[in-house]
Amino acid sequence: MTRPVLSTFLLLLMLPFFAVAEESYKPTTDWKADWITVAKFGDAEYRLNNLWLTFRKGFELQKVPEKALARIACDSKYWLYVNGEMVVFEGQLKRGPTPKDTYHDVVDLAKHLKPGKNVVAVLMWYFGKDGFSHKNSGVPGFLFDLQTDGLELLSDATWKATPYTKFEATDPVWKNHPYSAYERITADPQPNFRLPESNIRYDARFEFKGNWTALDFDDADWGTAKTLGKPPVAPWNQLYARPIPLWKDYGVKDYVNKSAIPAVSDGKPIVCKLPYNAQITPVLKVDAPEGYCIDMRTDHYEGGGTPNVRAEYVTKSGVQEYESLGWMNGHSVIYTMPAGVKILSLQYRETGYDTEFAGSFECDDPFFNELWKKSVRTLYVTMRDTYFDCPDRERAQWWGDEVNELGEAFYALDPKSALLAKKGMYELMRWQREDGTIYSPVPAGNWDKELPMQMLASIGPYGFGLWTLTTGDINPLVDLQPRIKRYMDVWKFGDDNLILHRTGAWDWGDWGQNIDLRVLANCWYYMALETQKFGETLTLRKDVSTLESYVVSKDPISLNQKKIEENFDKIFWNGKEYRDPAYKGQTDDRANAMAVISGLAKEEKYPAIREVLLKQKHASPYMEKYVLEALFKMGYEDDAFARMKERFKKMVEHPDYTTLWEGWGIGKEGYGGGTTNHAWSGGGLTMLSQFAAGVHIPGASGRFLVLPLPGPLKQIKSKTPTPFGDIKVDIERGEKSFKMTLVVPSGTQASIALLKKYAPTLTVSPKGPEMEEDDKCYGLKNVPAGTWTFETVEK
Repeated sequence: MTRPVLSTFLLLLMLPFFAVAEESYKPTTDWKADWITVAKFGDAEYRLNNLWLTFRKGFELQKVPEKALARIACDSKYWLYVNGEMVVFEGQLKRGPTPKDTYHDVVDLAKHLKPGKNVVAVLMWYFGKDGFSHKNSGVPGFLFDLQTDGLELLSDATWKATPYTKFEATDPVWKNHPYSAYERITADPQPNFRLPESNIRYDARFEFKGNWTALDFDDADWGTAKTLGKPPVAPWNQLYARPIPLWKDYGVKDYVNKSAIPAVSDGKPIVCKLPYNAQITPVLKVDAPEGYCIDMRTDHYEGGGTPNVRAEYVTKSGVQEYESLGWMNGHSVIYTMPAGVKILSLQYRETGYDTEFAGSFECDDPFFNELWKKSVRTLYVTMRDTYFDCPDRERAQWWGDEVNELGEAFYALDPKSALLAKKGMYELMRWQREDGTIYSPVPAGNWDKELPMQMLASIGPYGFGLWTLTTGDINPLVDLQPRIKRYMDVWKFGDDNLILHRTGAWDWGDWGQNIDLRVLANCWYYMALETQKFGETLTLRKDVSTLESYVVSKDPISLNQKKIEENFDKIFWNGKEYRDPAYKGQTDDRANAMAVISGLAKEEKYPAIREVLLKQKHASPYMEKYVLEALFKMGYEDDAFARMKERFKKMVEHPDYTTLWEGWGIGKEGYGGGTTNHAWSGGGLTMLSQFAAGVHIPGASGRFLVLPLPGPLKQIKSKTPTPFGDIKVDIERGEKSFKMTLVVPSGTQASIALLKKYAPTLTVSPKGPEMEEDDKCYGLKNVPAGTWTFETVEK
C-alpha cells in the first residue's frame, strides 16, 4: 500500500543520523594541590552555615605562559581576582554530579598574568546547609591547581587565609579578629528551607583596610591555610569538570527609572525597575554616617509565598560603594535605607547562563508575539547551575519542568544551551537509588521523593530522547542506559496487561484536579519504552547511521509496547473518551491528549478526543503544552490557537510581569504558592515555532521537516537556530493566496509539506526536487541548502 505523502514526511523525523560516541563525564585526575581552609574551619565546631573566607597567594613569573588553566573548586561559591582584577564572578557549581562528589571549574588565567610579581585572591562563600539544589559537603574548603610550563601554582599551606565572617564577640578564636565584615546571620525571616543560600549581611565598618585583592595589599596579619588533603578526598571526593560555561556577565547597568531615584533618602522604600525579570546583584554608592542599615531585596522576595533571599549593608562613614554578591531575581529591586542618606547611584549587575537569544517568532497577532517573548524570558531566568522550576522560591531542577524547558531552548537559544540539559541528564541518573528509583530535584540535600510521572517524562522522547535526536550526542543515552533500564524495571504490569499506577513518594501527575493517573502512567511509560529501546540499540551499535534496525527490532521492549497497544483501548476507551474505569473524576483533558501524543490513540478517535479537549480544561500550564500539541497533531490547529489564547490570556496580558506563571492565576489562584516565573509554562513557544511556523528541529544529520499549520495567522516570521545556521520561515497569506520563503542552512536538507487547505495550488522557485502530492498536501523531499519560495497565486 502506498503511504500518504503527509505520513511519509512525518516518518522522516524518525530517521536522523548520529555522532560516534565520545568519552563520557569522568572524574578529573592528576591533582597536585591540597584542599585548604582557614585554620579551625576544619574542626567540627566551626562548620557553621553562611561563612565567608578569603585566600591570597603571591608568586613571580619570568614569562607568561600561552595558557594557564587553573582547576578550581570549593564548597560553595567563589569570586576570583588576579592582580586586583575580577576574573571570575561567582565561580563553582552547586554540589553535586553524584550524591558524594563535586564539580570543579577550569579557568584560563594567562591573559591576566604579567612578568614579575602577581597575586591571586579569592573570596569564598560557604553555604553550609543543604537545599533543593545543593548537597552540603559539611566542610568549607577551597582547591586551586594550575600546572603549566614555567608555572605550578597549587593551593597548600603557603597560601594566606583568613575569615571574612563576623562572629559573636564572645567567640574564643576570633573575638578580636580585625576583618569580619560578613555577618553570619541576619534577623529573621531567613530564606525558606528549599534554598541553600542565606541572606547576606555586610558591615562595612569591619571590612579590609585597602584593596585586599591588589598586589600591594599587606596581608601580614593573615594566617596561613590549613590543608585538608589532595583529591580525591572526603568530603568532596571525586571532582568532575564543570560541563557548562561560566556565567555571562552583562556588567553593571542603570535601572530603567534611574531619573526617578531620589538624591537623598526619605526613609521610604526606593523601587528601582529592571527592564525584565532578571538574575541580578544589587549595587549602591552612597554618602552616609556609619552604622546605617540598607536593606536590598526584589519584588520577588516572597515569590511563591515564602521568604527567599535578601541582603543588608551596614554603612561605614563617608562615601562608599558596595555590591551584594548573592544573586536575586525580579522585576524591580527595592532599597530601604534611613532618611538622610545621600544616594550617589543605585545600579545592578545582571548575570546569567552564557547563551544567546538566537531564535525568534513574529506573527500578525500581537498576543502570540507576546506569549513567545514572555516564554523565552521565563526560560532564561530559570537557567543557571541547572534548569530550575523558578529562580526565587526553589532554584531546583524538577525534571518535569526541565523536559519543557529543553524543548523550548532548541527554538529560542543558541545550540550551546543544550549543555545544561546534558548536565541534568547525568545528574538525574547518577543520583539513582539502590532500589532503582530516580527522583528530582537533584542535586539535593534535603529532598528524596520520586514523582513517577515526571521521571517517565524525563527519560522519554520529550526528555532524553529529544535531546539525543536533536544534538546527535548519543553519549548520555549510551552511558546511562543501564540505569534507565533499572528504573523501567521498577514498573510492573497488572493482570490486564497494562502498567500499574505507582504512587511513588509523591503521587503527582500535575497540579490541579481531575487527573486520570493510570491512563497518564501508561502513556508516559509507553513513550519511555521507545527511548529505552532507542538507547539499547545505540549501545549495541554506537556507529548506527539510521534507526532502521531499531524500528524493526523484536526485543522484549517491543513486546511490552505491544502489550500496551493491544490493551489500551480495551481497558480505557469507553466509546467517546479515554478513562480509567476506576477513575471517578471529570474526564481528564491531559490523559486524552497524551493518548494522542503517545500514538496510542488512532486517527478514527480524533473527532471524539477533540470534543474532550474543547470542553475539559483541567491541565496546569505544565501539561497544557501537551494538550495543545495533541490538537496540532490531530489537525485541529484552529482549536489549538483558540485554546492557547484563552488559557494564557491572563499571563500574556498582565502589564507587570515579563514572565509566565506557575498556575493560571497569582496567589490563591495559583498552585503550590504560585510563582510568577515558571518555565514549564512556556510550551506555547514550542508550539508556535514547531507547528505554526512548522519547523521540526533537525537532528545531527541536518535533516528537518517544515510543515506549517498557521491556523488563523496571516503572517509569520520565524528563526530557528541550529549548529548549521538559522532556519528561517516567512509566511504571508491572503484569502486565496499563500507564500512561504524558506532559508535552508548550509549542510542541511529540508523536507517540505504544505497542506492544500492553505496552498490549493503551488509553485516552487528555484526548481528543485520533484513535488509529490495527495488529496491533502504537497511535498518535497531532500530540498538542499538555499532560499526557496513556495507560492500559490490568488486567481
